[in-house]
Amino acid sequence: MEHAIYLVTLIGTGLVVAAAFSSLIAFRFGAPLLLLFLGIGLVSGGDGLGIQFDNARVAYFAGSLALAIILFNSGFSTSLKVLRQAALPALTLATAGVLVTTGVFGVAVYYLLGLSWLESFLLGAAVASTDAAAVFFLLRAGEIHLRERVRSTLEVESGTNDPIAIFLTITLVEIIAVHGNPHANALFIDLVVGFFLSMGLGAIVGLLGGFAIVRLVDRLNLDHGLLPIFVLTLSLMVFAAAGAIGGSGFLAVYLAGLVAGNSDIRAVTMLKRFQDGMSWLAQIIMFLVLGLFATPSQFSALLVPAVLLGLFLVFVARPVAVWLCLAPFRLPRPEVAFISWVGLRGAVSILLAITPLLGGLENGRTIFNTAFIVVLVSLVVQGWTVGPLARRLGLIVPARLGPLDKVELELPGSARHELLAYKVAPGSPVARGERIPRWARPSLVVRDGRSMRFQDMGRLAAGDNVYIFVPDRYPRLLDKLFASRALVDPEDADFFGAFAVDPGRPAAELETAYGIGLSEAERKLSVAALLVERLGGHAEYADRVPIGPIELIVRDVDDKGHISGVGLSFEPTAPVARVPVFLSAGEIADRVVAFLRDRRRKRGGPQPAPAKEEGKPEAVGETGQPPSQETASEADMGDDAPQAA
Repeated sequence: MEHAIYLVTLIGTGLVVAAAFSSLIAFRFGAPLLLLFLGIGLVSGGDGLGIQFDNARVAYFAGSLALAIILFNSGFSTSLKVLRQAALPALTLATAGVLVTTGVFGVAVYYLLGLSWLESFLLGAAVASTDAAAVFFLLRAGEIHLRERVRSTLEVESGTNDPIAIFLTITLVEIIAVHGNPHANALFIDLVVGFFLSMGLGAIVGLLGGFAIVRLVDRLNLDHGLLPIFVLTLSLMVFAAAGAIGGSGFLAVYLAGLVAGNSDIRAVTMLKRFQDGMSWLAQIIMFLVLGLFATPSQFSALLVPAVLLGLFLVFVARPVAVWLCLAPFRLPRPEVAFISWVGLRGAVSILLAITPLLGGLENGRTIFNTAFIVVLVSLVVQGWTVGPLARRLGLIVPARLGPLDKVELELPGSARHELLAYKVAPGSPVARGERIPRWARPSLVVRDGRSMRFQDMGRLAAGDNVYIFVPDRYPRLLDKLFASRALVDPEDADFFGAFAVDPGRPAAELETAYGIGLSEAERKLSVAALLVERLGGHAEYADRVPIGPIELIVRDVDDKGHISGVGLSFEPTAPVARVPVFLSAGEIADRVVAFLRDRRRKRGGPQPAPAKEEGKPEAVGETGQPPSQETASEADMGDDAPQAA
């Protein structure tokens, strides 16, 4: 018995270590990391090294706990600013998008696999949600700096669409197992009532649980080593409590993380670091367990239809769902196309595909094997192409900051201040003489091994270590002051224009200097207000607006969303990068509308309404400027450097 314990521990830890080492390969070559985790599980299973694991209940239990940990960390790391910025489109994708994907994919399953309609929609629900871990690892591994709106939409959608897919899958399994094929009206009523009950209870428990976590952390004087474990345990308690009363535990744990992460919770920096590590461990365990549970020798019987279904999901079902859901928001086509393509499937789809086995459905193994192959197709086809597609669509913008050497320390006994340790980078604003704001309290500087008071140091130099007391949730201004300037690719040197323009100056001065054709009302605006108006009421970092012979570029936006830096370019805008037709259902729809309009015009009949114009046509990536991962030149940092408070 003792020998078996050692053997199981050795094998389990060996698999986790192998998965951790595989991340080095993924970071080096940009491979989908979760595909490597799955591969290790498959190779180690019964058809590989011979580890026998076929307990569906254990696999589902372990996967559910791991997913709860991942969702809590996802909510904890999502700021309210990101949520507000992308809430409507992302939540539409997370709800209506899941339903549309389930329906469209279910029809294809019905005709390719020959399952019943309910079983077909069950498989569609299982693969309807996206995998946030796969998406954002690929963005980090490739050092891809996306537009904030695109990144925020993907982040919020991935964190909120799992509860909807889980509810649909479990409900359909119960209906099939208990009722067989119920009447359509009864099925609709069960789904609607069950949906509102599950989501409503989950939301209530999640919000109350999030506030309870914050209060308990602040009230209880727990040891710092115990605090992260206490918070993690409370999050799992919220998950279990919601599920025990019939609510969505996954929605509850996500909302609890969202509430806790956006409150003045104590030791927030330490909690984030601990939860990031636990989230990685949960992902590794979940994918290894699911890989071990699969049996590749059974895949050959349905390999061809399953691969076709995977391609159908990638090229048809996901783009159609995204286009229908985002049409009211009038996003630029490159952004819609990219969001369509980045709908990677992952562990949640495989986990949900286990539920038909737990429900004892006749075709449960077929549904699981098909879902597993669909996930593999998604990770292989989409996972390797996220970076190249973002560059082709022009959605990559220069990084706002260069390399930054910073350590955050939580102060004992203080819930409102923290200690930041910065190393002055060469070429940073403070190294060039920029002052530190008054609200920051530099207390110590270490230079060449000698510690001195900040007041006695004079001008800071590259290599100095500066220790600063700041209020918690400090403004990111300090990061800008201590970050170095990133090197600029020669092809991207003019990304932010030839020189800077004061955003507070009257736009009439641009009219006088360049004759750009502004209206009388526009001449009364400031340059910043003119940009905001031309951009539809909201400006983002790196937005570009051609006006006559010039082009204005948003160089920087402050924490309140106000434009704080503008660049001006005389270079003509290159043609827009064409969106591949298979990535945008909107492209196909527009062509159909244009074709019908031409035929009606020739016949003299009424014409169909033209497709809506994009609400923000001058966004980055539609100007044809070379994409870049670098930041602006010295003129950008020098002219627009933050000033002291």
